[in-house]
Amino acid sequence: MGLISGILTLPLAPVRGVTWVAEQLLDAADRQVHDPAVIRSQLAALNQEFEDGHLGLDAFEAEEERLLDRLYEGRSDRTSEKVAHS
Repeated sequence: MGLISGILTLPLAPVRGVTWVAEQLLDAADRQVHDPAVIRSQLAALNQEFEDGHLGLDAFEAEEERLLDRLYEGRSDRTSEKVAHS
């Protein structure tokens, strides 16, 4: 970025900063959502709720499928990232 364009875009600096912070938060949330340890913990809690009788079979199966989809999605994302960085 040249001196002139740097001066002309200076008023946009706060917007770029907010955008960067939002991207960092989104990345952190995405890592949290696809963290295998978190998903396994949620699956264990779901299983316990089902065994305790607090959850019906249909609800259990639907939630289990959703969590397993997240787990597999996270694995495939990490695999594609490794291939892209190679």
